[in-house]
Amino acid sequence: MSESTLLDILYEDEYLVAVNKPAGLLVHPSWIAPARTPNLVSMLKKRYPGETVHTVHRLDRATSGVILFARNKSVAQQLQQQFIDRAIKKTYLCVVRGWTDEEGLIDYPLKVITDKRDDPRADQDKEPQDAVSAYRRIATVSLPIPVGRYPEARYSLVEVKPTTGRKHQIRRHMKHILHPIAGDTKHGEGRHNRLFRENFDLHRMLLMATAVEFIHPVTECTIRIEAGVGEEVQKLFERFGWLEGYPVTARVDQR
Repeated sequence: MSESTLLDILYEDEYLVAVNKPAGLLVHPSWIAPARTPNLVSMLKKRYPGETVHTVHRLDRATSGVILFARNKSVAQQLQQQFIDRAIKKTYLCVVRGWTDEEGLIDYPLKVITDKRDDPRADQDKEPQDAVSAYRRIATVSLPIPVGRYPEARYSLVEVKPTTGRKHQIRRHMKHILHPIAGDTKHGEGRHNRLFRENFDLHRMLLMATAVEFIHPVTECTIRIEAGVGEEVQKLFERFGWLEGYPVTARVDQR
């Protein structure tokens, strides 16, 4: 079986393609992984031989869900401009420590995360950039598992809609309001990450890009693409009694 057959294609036409990226898969080749580590760009190149596949936006390696690619430069530029204009609507789901407020707006500027191994010219001293994330709590759960000095562990299922796209924005914003994402090894909390590994055999970060909505650069239709949370995460949600409020299967709407 070739790499390209493993792609979970959510939407495809002659101009662009949307893929349901699994957690743990890189979007691009990177210094953080050994050579020949599978990545979405190389897989798409095999699917579309002779074409140049253009990245429109990114998802962290640990994040799963919808990601767009363009099949020509003009479409890529138009979609990227929609991101710059904040015209593209993105929706994420995450499981976070504790019970959040029912809803809120996190307006908290974030410093640029750079690494000189990615870009030797990277400026580590840039001013923080504006970053805004709206969220609403969908469900909560209390688990009879002690964590630290607490006799039980509490978690919330949260829908987040960022209007900016800073690196690790949702992960850093949830940490900022003291509700870090479960399974986040960089911005999360080790005790809660271990709880999910040891009690639920879950070895991933619980952040999923569940939907993206945009104007097709050529047809000018409004397209909304949804991805389900995946079988592993859905089983966890069902154990928690979280039976609704999130997409279970993939779906595409055009109007």
